Amino acid sequence: MTVAAHDADRAAGLLRDTLAEVKKVIVGQDHMVERLVVALLARGHCLIEGVPGVAKTLAVGSLARVVGGTFARLQFTPDLVPSDIVGTRIYHPSTEQFDVELGPVFVNFVLADEINRAPAKVQSALLEVMAERQVSLGGTTYPLPEPFIVLATQNPIESEGVYPLPEAQRDRFLMKIDVEYPGAHDELEILRRMSVDPPAPDRVLDPAGLADLQRAADTVSVHELVADYIVRLVMATRDPAQYHLPELRDLIDIGASPRATLGLVSAARALALLSGRDYVLPDDVRAVARDVMSHRIVLTFDALADGVDTRDVVRQILATVPPPRVVWNHGAGVTPA
Repeated sequence: MTVAAHDADRAAGLLRDTLAEVKKVIVGQDHMVERLVVALLARGHCLIEGVPGVAKTLAVGSLARVVGGTFARLQFTPDLVPSDIVGTRIYHPSTEQFDVELGPVFVNFVLADEINRAPAKVQSALLEVMAERQVSLGGTTYPLPEPFIVLATQNPIESEGVYPLPEAQRDRFLMKIDVEYPGAHDELEILRRMSVDPPAPDRVLDPAGLADLQRAADTVSVHELVADYIVRLVMATRDPAQYHLPELRDLIDIGASPRATLGLVSAARALALLSGRDYVLPDDVRAVARDVMSHRIVLTFDALADGVDTRDVVRQILATVPPPRVVWNHGAGVTPA
């Protein structure tokens, strides 16, 4: 059963209000804010990468305040241990029993700030949290609250004292959002708006309302030809020559995983709902393709030595793999052909 058109309009109105409240605080980062909302609707985790000072942490905190629910910021450092994140068992001599102390991840929104500063043990402790949305302590499994999302930030220019995320962990993130510097006009607006009395966003949703929107996104219709287009995009990263991209064969070592296919579908559905539609267009898939696919592609050593960027690889795939053509038939809806 698909979401009705009037329900899509109502959902889009709530989501526009959510975006507007976040943008009261965040200036000039519309792409990041929109993709964070898409990730929320798609129940996916986000990796946000950008130089210091471009409002990564502020954006996540503002979104959590607008959506409602519980929020925790975890500052990752090299001396962090897994129990600092997920919790531990504490022995009490007076009762001769162990009590479980749950960690700070038991919230709706987890901000893992500078995740690449934590060692591998701490990063791996997040794998069960992100994939299964649960924590196992002392043989007992503790489910995390719903909705639950991990929003991690990392600094791309640091090389000392950092531990790059392994491929298996990067693949757990639905999207990787690259945050650029704001333009001169936006920089002036930041100066005007934030220098004296910074605005605070108002709450628009609550966890129950967000869950309703997530279920609405699940029911957005995906035509078979759009689904086929998604599969072709992903397959082009694994066998480029078959999709008329032989020049990429020596650049890509490992292509995108099936999680990329599922991520493209869920992110495109969320973007369609954000746009007020109850169906996915090929343009929705193309809009989220770079954010969903680029961090899942592993380049060859030669490509890395030549400074090849996976985002450029995805752009080349999008330019070469043809999308299905959309025929607008007035009175009969939209039919991909």
